[in-house]
Amino acid sequence: MIRATRTHWAAIAAVALALLFAGAAAVASAGGGGTESRTPSADSADAGFARDMSVHHQQAVEMSFIVRDRTRDDEVRRLAYDIANTQANQRGMMLGWLDLWGLPKLAADSEPMAWMAQEGGHGSHTGHPGHGTHEAKDGSLMQGMATRTDLGRLGKASGKQAEIEYLQLMLIHHNGGISMAEGCVKLCTVDTERSLAQGMVDAQRSEVELMVALLHKRGAEVRAS
Repeated sequence: MIRATRTHWAAIAAVALALLFAGAAAVASAGGGGTESRTPSADSADAGFARDMSVHHQQAVEMSFIVRDRTRDDEVRRLAYDIANTQANQRGMMLGWLDLWGLPKLAADSEPMAWMAQEGGHGSHTGHPGHGTHEAKDGSLMQGMATRTDLGRLGKASGKQAEIEYLQLMLIHHNGGISMAEGCVKLCTVDTERSLAQGMVDAQRSEVELMVALLHKRGAEVRAS
């Protein structure tokens, strides 16, 4: 278990560094010339992904800060720090793109994840959560997002129970995020944004494997979404 866990940490660290470098290049080129000089429209998959994943990421950062203060376990605190740091940086990149494109960071006339139904209008039949497949309730706006009740329970837990709550919630959160990022890989038109989305898929899949191992180490199982 220790060897496997160290392997996962090394893989996650490598992917995180690659994402940061790729993200820096993406911010530099997203508003530049060449094939990416065309500004995406407000209802494009590019804009929709940037807006929605920014919200999705913000909750992951919030949950990571909560568990940081609820446990002294080095493994979980290190994972939480990595997730918070990486997703906060990615969120800044995506909001930066919206600024470069002159597009709003919030779209009052568009429901979350509506952009995922653009694939021939059959987003819910492609293995990705399409528009209308997630019922927004109790603060959970998109697939994988925790509810306010979930966050309250995490905030009241401590020690091993807080670790388990965090890992279970973050597993669900990551799986929802992976589906969204896969949707961008298929639907987004800005090359740098697609590259960042693919990097999210790779990194979060690695973190999912690690979180499953950490749950099993604590005698717990993955919670159904």
